Amino acid sequence: MGGGVAHGPVTEFERTNGKSRSIVRATPQEAAAPPSGDAFPTALRAAIQASGLSLDRIQYRLRARGVSISVTALSYWQSGRRRPERAESLIALGHLEAVLGVPTGSLTALLGPPRPRGRAHRESSRVPIDSLWDKSDVVAMLLEQIDVTGDSALTRISQHDKLSICADRGEICTQVRQVMRADGDGVDRYVMVFDPDHADRPFADLSAIQGCRVGRVAKDNETKLMVAELLFDHALRRGETVIMEYALHHPGPPYFRGADYHCRKFTTPVRECVVELRFDPRALPVYLEQHTIDTDDVVTNRKRVTIAENGHAHAVLLDFGPGQFGMRWEWPD
Repeated sequence: MGGGVAHGPVTEFERTNGKSRSIVRATPQEAAAPPSGDAFPTALRAAIQASGLSLDRIQYRLRARGVSISVTALSYWQSGRRRPERAESLIALGHLEAVLGVPTGSLTALLGPPRPRGRAHRESSRVPIDSLWDKSDVVAMLLEQIDVTGDSALTRISQHDKLSICADRGEICTQVRQVMRADGDGVDRYVMVFDPDHADRPFADLSAIQGCRVGRVAKDNETKLMVAELLFDHALRRGETVIMEYALHHPGPPYFRGADYHCRKFTTPVRECVVELRFDPRALPVYLEQHTIDTDDVVTNRKRVTIAENGHAHAVLLDFGPGQFGMRWEWPD
């Protein structure tokens, strides 16, 4: 479950929110309130309401400043469900203060001390799987049919995705190779979540290649979301590693064209993530980029990726997570 696959745009550019414009003025006392568990979201809600701006308009103004942050993240910040902690999120918060017209540093000061880092932080940084999916209710419903108790006892060491795309721009298959280490005795499975991001797309055919076999599979016919157990060849001992490979084959030809996007989601840190794309050399995209999305839904590390003449391209990310690692491509007109 720490590394779900999602195809389709999950970036900030396609999320919207309600357009409430009720105005409540924030008092100087509220802006200067001492740090507490709810001081930051309370002050942020007041500032947003006082600005008279909807969340999507705030997102638009932040984007004009070169800051990528989703409406979902803004909503989470003002509700107190999450708070900005990472360096990119704190930079975004500074721009948000300017957009809302509050004194520089007034919201940042309400965050309080940062949470501890290091080994203890790696475990505390684990995020619920539903926080990485827009269809969180569907994911939660499917996960209830699967045994996820061993997920917290697996350390992600390496993740390698290979996505094959045919000449008509349809997706043929995704092959996944993972290296993981057991942090306790008896861990015997990994849980995979696959989101095709298109309700008209047929379900992919999941098959085990090495080090595992397919266990229980839960599917949602409306969204085509799929959750599956991949059972290890034997229960792992503490400190034991496992190499497992599986594949998702899409029906075809003709193959369904997705959203021209591949996203790997991590609920916990991973040491190495590699995404390899294989396009048909007869039909190459004109643009390919990689980027990350942190747990605050802030888009970072956006970088163009070269596509070789044979159609191969790849991106590597080290010591990342939790969050999302995405690759997006554009076709010629």
